[in-house]
Amino acid sequence: MSVTMAQGIKRLATPIAALLGVMLIGLFAMSWFFNRDALRGAVEAQIRAVTGLDLVIKGSVDVSVFPASYVSFHDVGLKGGGTADEALNVDVLTANLRLLPLLLQRFEIADLMMLRPHIRVVRFADGESNWTPFIETAARSMKPGADNQVSFSEIRIQDGVLTYEDAANRVSETLDDIDLSLAWPSISRSFAATGQFDWRGERVDGSISVSDFVAALSGDRTGLKARLASAPLKVAFDGTVADRTSMIMEGTLVIDSPSLRNALHWTGQPSPGGGGFGRFALKARANVVGPSIALTNVNVELDGNVAEGVMTYANNGRQTLQATLAADALDFTPYISALRLLASGARDWNRQMFDFNSLSTTDLDMRLSAARVTIGPSKLGRTAFGANLHGGALALSVGEAQIYGGVAKGSFAVARSDTVADVKAQFQFTDVDLQACAGELFGVSKLSGRGNLSVSLTAAGSSPFGLAQSLDGTAVLTGHDGAISGFNVEQLLKRLERRPLSGGGNFRQGSTPYDNLTIALKFADGIASTEDVRVDGPAAQLTLTGTASVPAREYDLKGVASLKSGPSGAAGFELPFVVQGPWDDPLIFPDPESLIRRSPASAPLLDAVKDRKTRDAVRSVLERFTGGGAGQKPAAPDAASAGPAAGPVGAGGAKAN
Repeated sequence: MSVTMAQGIKRLATPIAALLGVMLIGLFAMSWFFNRDALRGAVEAQIRAVTGLDLVIKGSVDVSVFPASYVSFHDVGLKGGGTADEALNVDVLTANLRLLPLLLQRFEIADLMMLRPHIRVVRFADGESNWTPFIETAARSMKPGADNQVSFSEIRIQDGVLTYEDAANRVSETLDDIDLSLAWPSISRSFAATGQFDWRGERVDGSISVSDFVAALSGDRTGLKARLASAPLKVAFDGTVADRTSMIMEGTLVIDSPSLRNALHWTGQPSPGGGGFGRFALKARANVVGPSIALTNVNVELDGNVAEGVMTYANNGRQTLQATLAADALDFTPYISALRLLASGARDWNRQMFDFNSLSTTDLDMRLSAARVTIGPSKLGRTAFGANLHGGALALSVGEAQIYGGVAKGSFAVARSDTVADVKAQFQFTDVDLQACAGELFGVSKLSGRGNLSVSLTAAGSSPFGLAQSLDGTAVLTGHDGAISGFNVEQLLKRLERRPLSGGGNFRQGSTPYDNLTIALKFADGIASTEDVRVDGPAAQLTLTGTASVPAREYDLKGVASLKSGPSGAAGFELPFVVQGPWDDPLIFPDPESLIRRSPASAPLLDAVKDRKTRDAVRSVLERFTGGGAGQKPAAPDAASAGPAAGPVGAGGAKAN
């Protein structure tokens, strides 16, 4: 049986081989006698019919029938679309032909190969482009039963360049080194494009898949999958697309970037501020209508902050972002790290000019809520706030924030005028921990207790120092049941009451408790003037008047400290004093004249100074002041004995007798 089958196969192989040989001989002969002009004309006609553009051949034409069947056009251009410039220029355009139709004297293109094409896309003010005729013609020719139906199903682009121009929106882009394959299988209505290209110095891998290519060209709804991947940014979309009067897309959008700042810089967008904007990821349901994108079911991550909500982005000549987001925890520390109010030495205001570039190109309207918020050293509880940026003016509003054990609300606004920032701030802190509040807001760590703080300030300047120079407004602080650490007023007053000229000892320790505290200040051109500064404690009282320079960060204050005497709390021993020097470490000077007048030993001295004839009384006072006995030669008081009475409290000078 097997021998019989083998013999049958051998008998069939001979005529088949002969037939193939005849076909090869026919192809060789056809390649010599084929009408190349007719072949070239047919290919040109198909390209014109399919593209709807005028084919301009400037170079030579190569025609091959066997062993490869193709027509190659050198230096080819396509014109049309209402412009005299060429929409496409190709160094070598090769049309590969189908072999079987060619044997039947029919010329059908199998695929097109473009070597070093230069594609030029121009968008006109009415939304049309120079490629609109091609798209309309391709949509007609690809429909089943069309007169000039497309025969080829693939276009390959190698080492191409694409330029896009949109004069109305001032957009000009260039894609280089394009290696791309466009395919629409004849047995399917789908379309796929895969390849790579260079854009702004980065290599981009991309792919697009359309479920119904004819519907897409006609503007009807069809499925769309798109992916773009580069080092700065990755974008993926899976949904539907339609383009009747404007582009409409619906589906799932995924964006991922290791650094949002680098991605924005790569895409030509300004970098927001000087800190943060690193790791970024977004996944949402997207609805794109023209230049507007509405995102729902948003899950967004930025610098470790994760939030959910809705967002809307539009680009109608100016970028606009609206968002309502909620998060469990937010950390704004990276975004304020670049804003330095003080210079590196922390003794002077920063004089570096503000950078307003990030406020000039984008409009923002955002609502955020979080269970926990971190802003530098400040820790906030449940917080709801909004941010609005329009025309370079930024407005922040805090509806309610749990902070310092209490509640805060208020607003902060920055308006730009050339290089000058106009700042307005209004905040109210209710029932807060004063130690945490004063320490983090003003760098004052010696105040404890609970209280309220109300601030209303305005300023204008091109740097933090400029703002400090022009500061106007008011600030009111009220506290209760706390203490001022660093000195003990009651102990100091009792000691000076017993020995007014005693300056020994260190009073920079302990604390001064208070029942009620009131600090009311008025700011004008950077100078804070006291309107009402009172400290009322169980055993002592303090009042202060004077000014404090915000630009110089220095005090110039005078006050009175008094002991309470008796159950009625009436003022007893009083001590005028002076507070001068830097905010960080001011000096406190008791009033020396008041101490001398209160000293029984030195009171006659002041009277004697006015009358030089009373030298005996002076000698007696000096002897008692210096501790000299009868018969001893009196000595004039030296700096060691007089200095502590007139020096700063707590300086640790020598003890006066």
